[in-house]
Amino acid sequence: MTLIDIRNASFAYEEKEIFNNVNLSVSKGEICCLMGPNGCGKSTLLDCILGFLRLSRGEIFLGGRPFLLYKIADLARQIAYVPQLHTRSFPYTVEQIVLMGRTTYGNGIAGPNKKDRELAFEALETVGMLHLAERPYTKLSGGELQLVILARALVQETPAIIMDEPTAHLDFRNELLFMETVAKLVQQKNVGILMATHSPNQAFYFENKGLSVQVSVMGNQTILQKGTPDEVLTEETIRKVYRIEAKRAVYQDEQGIMRQIIPRGSL
Repeated sequence: MTLIDIRNASFAYEEKEIFNNVNLSVSKGEICCLMGPNGCGKSTLLDCILGFLRLSRGEIFLGGRPFLLYKIADLARQIAYVPQLHTRSFPYTVEQIVLMGRTTYGNGIAGPNKKDRELAFEALETVGMLHLAERPYTKLSGGELQLVILARALVQETPAIIMDEPTAHLDFRNELLFMETVAKLVQQKNVGILMATHSPNQAFYFENKGLSVQVSVMGNQTILQKGTPDEVLTEETIRKVYRIEAKRAVYQDEQGIMRQIIPRGSL
């Protein structure tokens, strides 16, 4: 089932065109890694899908239904969002932050009910943050915060989750923890993920886990290449898109065939 379907999409800020004729789709149980250099329009495209911006031309379908037919509350039941950065403005507890993901299911007056709290605790357990449920989220590390924001997205119970470079500010271990959690979510919940990333090895990580992974590479204001990580993330593509000399390593261990991009130097 196709969860997100973008057809012939274009966007411009007044006279400045950001992207043109973009076609992209995300299916249930699939991870789509959206890649490309800084300024190519990845975040702008995500903002159009989320409704923060409106396309100049083209269409977006969510679950087979035109985006423009969705009310805000209904949209929040179709797609959840994990941003690159989250501004911590007030010392809500971790539990309260996660419960905010249930807002779309309330009536605007009553507080969280029993089901909401059960889902919040289940989501926190899924991402390994249940032990921090009562901690002010202003006191979390960057890695802990991203996992809590992921838990908030989970309680929305949406078929699709959009992530905008969610590991950009995480250290090596927390990046791996986040990636492991996303892989587990796709395996257990069968959600669809559209994730903007700068790391080719994140796409290979998911592919090495046996997940259904697609890579869409943006550049020159459109989608340059689409396909599996193995098909798209070649040494030639890395050189062309990122202006980096790299070696693609392929090796095998007890988990099967593994692939990785090893940078050699900039051009």
